[in-house]
Amino acid sequence: QVQLVESGGGLVQAGGSLRLSCAASGSIFRFVQMGWYRQSPGKQRELVAQITSRGSTNYADSIQGRFAISGDNAKNTVFLQMDSLKPEDTGVYYCSARFVVRGVLNDFWGQGTQVTISS
Repeated sequence: QVQLVESGGGLVQAGGSLRLSCAASGSIFRFVQMGWYRQSPGKQRELVAQITSRGSTNYADSIQGRFAISGDNAKNTVFLQMDSLKPEDTGVYYCSARFVVRGVLNDFWGQGTQVTISS
């Protein structure tokens, strides 16, 4: 069984910064990609950023230039550095991961961490 544990959410003022972390544990054979999604009030869950095992990254247009994703394949950990935060960045941020476990490609989700940006 694979578990994703997120940390780093909280309440900050607009213009501030937060750093989210997500650590995976369990019988992981191979890291394929990890990333972050968010669900803002009244909206569907959307992709924020992803990183592959080769280091390729993908970002949502709304956070380009403000957020940076990084990862540690060996530790199955991913980070999201969020700078110049805006009230519209408020939401629950979910860690996602795609791993090969026991020969099967699987997708996993964390429980979510609340990020609130005050104006």
